[in-house]
Amino acid sequence: MTKKFEYATVPLLVHATKQILDTWGEDGWELVQVVPGPNNPEQLVAYLKREKA
Repeated sequence: MTKKFEYATVPLLVHATKQILDTWGEDGWELVQVVPGPNNPEQLVAYLKREKA
């Protein structure tokens, strides 16, 4: 059986990064990568995934 995943992109606020990631993690999301935003390199974007039920 093949695992299936769903994905989310989340903007990160510098002063609340841990809180944002902890909140998503409590819902079963796993951090895949953090990259600069497409329109503003100073705005970080988190890519997350979790297995579909």
